[in-house]
Amino acid sequence: MYIDGYNLYYGRLRGSPHKWLDVVTLFDQLVRVQDPSSVVHKVHFFSAPALGQFASHGESSVAAQESYHRALENRHPERFMKTLGAHAYDKHGTALPLFIPGAPYDRALTARVWRLVEKKTDVNLALAMYRDAVAGRFRQLVLCSNDSDAEPALAAIRVDCPSVMIGVVTPVRPPDAGDRRRVSASLARHAHWTRHHILDAELDAAQLPDCVPTRRKPVLRPAHW
Repeated sequence: MYIDGYNLYYGRLRGSPHKWLDVVTLFDQLVRVQDPSSVVHKVHFFSAPALGQFASHGESSVAAQESYHRALENRHPERFMKTLGAHAYDKHGTALPLFIPGAPYDRALTARVWRLVEKKTDVNLALAMYRDAVAGRFRQLVLCSNDSDAEPALAAIRVDCPSVMIGVVTPVRPPDAGDRRRVSASLARHAHWTRHHILDAELDAAQLPDCVPTRRKPVLRPAHW
């Protein structure tokens, strides 16, 4: 499994009570629905560190993310692997054109805004998938993302490693829950199978314990999660 953590969070978990998600348990369940003989050997999680100055809960958001990653690492020490990129932003703000309803685009009318960009996640994920494919480490690779930036990696794997099966799990709500976002056609085009959404019941069934034991201090579910 290769999870775009940013895409999973903003596509499916933000604003929900399911943030304390055991991604290993979740994808154990999802891939077995697709193929009961499947076994998830590794779950690669790609994200970037939270920045307190931009987070809703400030430094508590940073601590929550760190607790979450530590809980998964201790819960699944042999299967969960985390790779963090970085964030980039202009400390003085970026000048962008103002949006004025009904008015034409005008570069002369601008406002300075914070523009936060996640760096390296897409590249790290694509390289990990491709390297595992060409090394023949797994018979099937499953991507959890709805970001078309991963398309070149999937296309290359289909050409260079035709015996490797590719699955895509789209981290969105089902249409009957009011989510109107479409599944990325560019990702689905290169996949052998595509899961179009993740259900609330599946997230409910894959939550971490409120207290995850470790060799040292136990990890507690963040209060605001």
